[in-house]
Amino acid sequence: MSEKALGTRPLPEVMPLTQLTRAMRQIRIGPTFLTGLVLLGLVVLVAIAAPLLTPYDPIEQRFAEAFLPPFSAGHILGTDNFGRDIWSRIAYSTRLDLQIGLLSVLFPFMFGSLTGIATGYLGGKLDTLLMRVVDVLMAFPFLILVIAIMSILGPGLTNLYIAVGVVGWIPYARITRGETLATRHLEYVLAARTVGCSSARIMLRHILPNVIAPALIYVFTGMVLAILTGATLSFLGLGPQPPTPEWGAMIAEGRQYLLLAWWMTTLPGLALLVAGVSLSLIGDGLAEHRGG
Repeated sequence: MSEKALGTRPLPEVMPLTQLTRAMRQIRIGPTFLTGLVLLGLVVLVAIAAPLLTPYDPIEQRFAEAFLPPFSAGHILGTDNFGRDIWSRIAYSTRLDLQIGLLSVLFPFMFGSLTGIATGYLGGKLDTLLMRVVDVLMAFPFLILVIAIMSILGPGLTNLYIAVGVVGWIPYARITRGETLATRHLEYVLAARTVGCSSARIMLRHILPNVIAPALIYVFTGMVLAILTGATLSFLGLGPQPPTPEWGAMIAEGRQYLLLAWWMTTLPGLALLVAGVSLSLIGDGLAEHRGG
């Protein structure tokens, strides 16, 4: 059906991939985004090159070298109560914690985004039911729900992914649902509906590319939350089990030696801080660009 037959002016279509790619290349890199990108690049570099950057096995115990302070011979960040090299354990922990941050966000992002778009566009009883479920889940703090699920499933990395995934999809669903409610009555959606496009095509081809940006920005906040949640669960003994190196577990192991060996808790905490700040800065930088 032609535009004249529709009796409307030319309608905006979804930006073609080539134009979208060209627009992405024109994004101005602000100082916030650039700082976060540099910090995250260093964190990722440590994670990838951990075997090359660390001369020691992160779980090998050397009791004769226990409690060595930072800048000791052969141990730039010192050792813990078992004589394990702190730098080696932090570097290998970076791999695990970035993995937790990425995998814990991947499924909630996809499921929550698609669910929010579907319920926002279709409406009706499905939308009402989803919102009541979301309201019930949001009545409880995120961490409390995750701990409750972990206490049922038991400790371990796989159960951590399940627990975070069960409740982590809610923000993405709320974000995309709100954007979809504001988008579904726009001209290009009405035009697609008029020419007979199916609901699935309209949601995936026309609505999804135009509402997904806020959810993508929130991914970085979600990764920070997932990393902090993984560290908290490890601190409580519900995450990856010893002797697996993990920042939260390292902090928990060193707390009883805080006055004797402060580096056992301080240095993993700083690593956790750097990873969290880098992701937060990237998210803030993208939000600033979108808002501007």
